[in-house]
Amino acid sequence: MKLQTIGTLATAFAGLALAASVQAANDSAVALKAGHEYLVAVNYPGNLNVVDMGTDTLYKQCKLPGAFGPGSFQISPDRKIAYILTDHFGALYGIELDTCKTTFHAKLALQPGERARAIYSVAVSQDGKEVYSAVNPTLLLNDRYKVEDSRLQVYATDGGMDAKPVRTFPVPRQISGMIAADDGSLYMVGPDIYRMDVKSGKYDVAIPSRNWQRPLYSPPALVTAGGVYQNYLHKLEIHYNTAKFKDEKRNLAEAKFLYGSFTVDLATGKTSTEDFGPLTEVYSSTMRSPKNPDLMYGVFNRLAKFDAREKKLLNAVDIDHTYYTLSLNKAGSKVYIAGGYNDIAVYDADSLKRTGQVHLPGGDMGLSGLQVFIR
Repeated sequence: MKLQTIGTLATAFAGLALAASVQAANDSAVALKAGHEYLVAVNYPGNLNVVDMGTDTLYKQCKLPGAFGPGSFQISPDRKIAYILTDHFGALYGIELDTCKTTFHAKLALQPGERARAIYSVAVSQDGKEVYSAVNPTLLLNDRYKVEDSRLQVYATDGGMDAKPVRTFPVPRQISGMIAADDGSLYMVGPDIYRMDVKSGKYDVAIPSRNWQRPLYSPPALVTAGGVYQNYLHKLEIHYNTAKFKDEKRNLAEAKFLYGSFTVDLATGKTSTEDFGPLTEVYSSTMRSPKNPDLMYGVFNRLAKFDAREKKLLNAVDIDHTYYTLSLNKAGSKVYIAGGYNDIAVYDADSLKRTGQVHLPGGDMGLSGLQVFIR
């Protein structure tokens, strides 16, 4: 009888603890704590989730306005606002992380009859004063659709709930991600990786991709699943797949298939193109360890770890399902993988053993990425 009573009480207390944690996660007004490390992710039907990386638990969830998709985002430099591309790729919102209040809203279409969509591209200036998006507009006329030129739209972050661009500039088509550098330049990922002066609109090729000239290499295939996100190394990194031929005969049967990384140092502007390992299977996202940049992690149908200096695969493990994106904590001790469903799996960065899982209330995350930061 006593054992039954103890069991009943234990169950009751466990229920209360679970209810308390759910309540804390659903308390949109709970503020983030200074010095704590957090992870932000979004999922259907329109949720912004903040995960406490110290406990690997859901800290809070904000409801996003508008229709969901794609959910790519950037966090402001002061770590207070998340600027999110959503509403079926057609609008930007600024969400205050402490209160879940919407502080910024901009429709990407600029005139009646225009439909404008951005493909994952959203970025915030390093001083936090401007937000950017590369937009693909189309005029819906009575008898036809008229495809317009792609453009960069520059907004002031204090533009409020009906923000209009303060500047617009022509940009190349197929921009799928962007990030701002310390000197104010904007790097845009498209057929090549471009560097733009956001004051004048002038841009050039920072790293040739479609147009690279590497002897005995095939053209690279870039992978930018879900857009571009900030990392602790303060670098833009885009991984590619390529084939390196033995000689000018370019015989695929004798070629080496490789992974590589295009890198831009956002502090110095230095760029590099470097192979980092043998192509064993497809990975949708890769990231270097902030603890040891020679270690590269990749995820898709498996989670893998590479030695980029030695250009070899160190380990690969099976995972529960396909994951599209990943990130690491600042200590480089944990790998977080997400996308494809509504969970974030946590792995030990050394052994690649799974150590935890965070379930996000709601549906899947699609191709939205992860952003980690310390408040």
